[in-house]
Amino acid sequence: MPTPRRFSFVKGDTNTDCKKLVTVRREALSYFTYEKQLKQAKVCLCQVYEDFTELSITREEPPATQICLVGDAGRDMETLQAAHSFGMPVIISETGMEFIDGSGIPDGAKSRTFFVLPDFEGSLYETLNSQKQCILGPPALKHAAQLKITIGQNTRPIYNYAMQGVVTSFTGIRKREELTKMVHLIHSMGGCIKKDLMNTRTTHLICNQSGGEKYQYAKTFRLAVVRSGWVYAAWDERNTLNFDATKEYFTKSHKLKPFEGHKICFFGFPAEDHQHMVDVLLENGGMYAELDDPECSHVVVDEHTTTTKPEPNNKSSHILKSDWFWYYIKDGYANERDYLFGDYLDTFANTPNTADRPESLLFSNNKRKRKRISQRLQLEGTPLGSSKRRSSVSEAGLLSGSNSFFDCTTSPDKSLGDKLLMQAGEAEVGGESSTPAKKSMRFNHFMDFFTTESNYVGILDTILNLFKNKLDELAETENDELLNKSEIKSIFGNFLPIHEVHQSMLEKLRDMHSNWHEDCLIGDIIIQHQDQLVKAYPPYVNFFEKMKEQLHRCDREYPRFHAFLKINQMKPECGRQSLEDLMIRPVQRLPSISLLLNDILKHTTGSNVDHARLEEALKAIKQVMLHINEDKRRTESRMAMFDIFNDIEGCPAHLVSSNRSFISKCEVNELSDSLSGRGDSLLLFLFSDSIELCKRKSRGFNTAKSPSTAKTHKHIKFISLNTVQFVIDITDSSRAFGLLLRDEKENLYAFSITDEETEKSVYVKKLSMQIAAHTCRTDASNILLCHTSKELQVDISDTNVSTLSKAFKLAARTRLKVGRAFSFNKTPNKLKRAVSTIMTSPFGSNNSLTPASQLSQMRLASCTNINEVDDDDEDMRSNSPSTQSVPPLSVQPTRKNKPGIDRI
Repeated sequence: MPTPRRFSFVKGDTNTDCKKLVTVRREALSYFTYEKQLKQAKVCLCQVYEDFTELSITREEPPATQICLVGDAGRDMETLQAAHSFGMPVIISETGMEFIDGSGIPDGAKSRTFFVLPDFEGSLYETLNSQKQCILGPPALKHAAQLKITIGQNTRPIYNYAMQGVVTSFTGIRKREELTKMVHLIHSMGGCIKKDLMNTRTTHLICNQSGGEKYQYAKTFRLAVVRSGWVYAAWDERNTLNFDATKEYFTKSHKLKPFEGHKICFFGFPAEDHQHMVDVLLENGGMYAELDDPECSHVVVDEHTTTTKPEPNNKSSHILKSDWFWYYIKDGYANERDYLFGDYLDTFANTPNTADRPESLLFSNNKRKRKRISQRLQLEGTPLGSSKRRSSVSEAGLLSGSNSFFDCTTSPDKSLGDKLLMQAGEAEVGGESSTPAKKSMRFNHFMDFFTTESNYVGILDTILNLFKNKLDELAETENDELLNKSEIKSIFGNFLPIHEVHQSMLEKLRDMHSNWHEDCLIGDIIIQHQDQLVKAYPPYVNFFEKMKEQLHRCDREYPRFHAFLKINQMKPECGRQSLEDLMIRPVQRLPSISLLLNDILKHTTGSNVDHARLEEALKAIKQVMLHINEDKRRTESRMAMFDIFNDIEGCPAHLVSSNRSFISKCEVNELSDSLSGRGDSLLLFLFSDSIELCKRKSRGFNTAKSPSTAKTHKHIKFISLNTVQFVIDITDSSRAFGLLLRDEKENLYAFSITDEETEKSVYVKKLSMQIAAHTCRTDASNILLCHTSKELQVDISDTNVSTLSKAFKLAARTRLKVGRAFSFNKTPNKLKRAVSTIMTSPFGSNNSLTPASQLSQMRLASCTNINEVDDDDEDMRSNSPSTQSVPPLSVQPTRKNKPGIDRI
């Protein structure tokens, strides 16, 4: 944008005219800026001031400007380069005092000087600031040069622009010196300060303790609340170019925690809950206090177990319900007046009607109501009151992995089923229902199904409305999200299809209940929704554990989300059950439906048209559960395949395939010497169409070679099942077997199973059947051959995998590796003797060594954990202690004289 032109208006010499001229000048600046608007400006000015018969506008040239680099600022090349980029005269001075009167241009003209000071402290800065000079810091000058903006637009000294756009307010800071210093620093970093927080431009509230009207206002409108240390930390970064104090990574550590400055006592909670709340309090900046602590500011009471108001030592302490604690964490602030425990007790005392009592007391009342209904149903002979009949609902609950009975909790949604049963009884008395006067057992079992389905959909509605929808709404709100959208999707992504299909089922059950007759087709409801159940349940069940892990992670890492879960858990819709307890219900529901349908079928006569439909519905439910299990197996197989690929160094990329599935793993030792080496411990992964052979990477000597690697195994060989001609059972060994491959020079690989849980007979049969299935052969028994080790010329004796054997192999390979690492043909003799002495085998002969040398070898041997030693180098192999490779003479223990060493 062009620089605005300056104009002066001349008319008369009287004081009145001078005052009018000032007003005219202001009006002119508001009406026009550029020369092309001059005509419009003249017209407007003549209308405003009719007494000005003559109006002349003359152009006034701005004063010359210059930049003065003071002290160390003039010796910094980057600052000097930035100053020259503005096209102004640049002056270097030690103090700059000679230009304080606006002079300094060679022709003597008046000028405006921008002083660049290396620091905003000391007498020089105070002098220039008191003279209302334009003062900049080197970072501010560089920033303006980088963005090509005009300097000198601020009336205050500007050191940098770290707080540009920041409008702050203070509360709770009593020390005047501290407040004055922070005001100066904020202004020096380009920020502004407002006394009134209600200003719409305010962005930050600075305080050291939570609480108060300003704090409540800031939390209500999601303003950033930071400690005073935020200002000082930003000033410490003042020389960092382009530093922004408002970035999340910087302000995160300076945000005020909810309970900072408060000492809180917890009263009446069970020991486990008490400790958990203390931990949460400390994580959120608060301090724990006992009830008799005179500095205790708040007492949080468990209103579900406490019937009398506690008496703290500090009479001004707020005595509050537990909801206040969790709402304070979730929203950052909660008014104590809304959660007073005394008001809660008064409400309880003045509320004789059960229905109007506080919601936390409803649970015991619901139990009494269910007991009355149960007694009434016993008189009617319903299944719910029968003591001889097994409870299908209870058995369905036993299938739960959470040790909780499905549909047998004290959750308030259970009252929906109670209402249905009460309505049915009232309708019978009034004679306004089509249900028979004497209910049949088939109808009673249908009511079991209807009631549990109503409860189940109520739970799904609670998950949707109380958790998912609320989190979605908060995720759309700026600076107020508890979880981001990807985290919400990972928890609730597979939930909606289940909710939709069961809502549809419930609607049909309601219609059937309203128009009940003995020939109602209950089985059709399941048959009609079979395809939807098959699509909805497998993704949810298969990824339920992943969902739980994500839920636990978010609960652990986000305090506000943890408080959100605790608040909802206390609500009657959840019945004091956690979100995880509610989310496991879909996993339990299908087995429960199967048992309920089976009970209905038992009390449905064969002549009833619904009998065949119920049998078909039972088959459909079992088919859905079978599909879930099969889909879960495939999913776990694919996940295992990814884990195997990520754990093996050098694993072929084509191992991961959508057409391949993982079957089993077997730990073996190699009996041949064709893959890694006789006696080497290998892992054999069997897939649907191939075998992956790998070995564990050594954690002994080679740990220092690649300490940062995350892969624990090393690829040896990938074998396609198409190339396996026979699986050979080596009969004279209880653990040995072999694989005979086609078109291989050494086509027999022999192994010994070391996994104690794997039976050889079972494993070789599984291997043969998998090869037959992959190659489309029906003669799996012909693939399995039986031979002795002599016939195969395979040594099945001790494969030297004992601890002592591993230690010998490590010593030999250590010498070989050092022999390759050093070339002794051109090595000084002193180094040869030194390495020869160091690399003496810790298990070699000590007869010719001195005690000091023997002690040195003992220390060398103690540096390696032989329990962790394994093979790593494919090139170096040893079959037994008697046939180990002989190391080079240059690294063998020796006491030869100097001439002998020269001949090596």
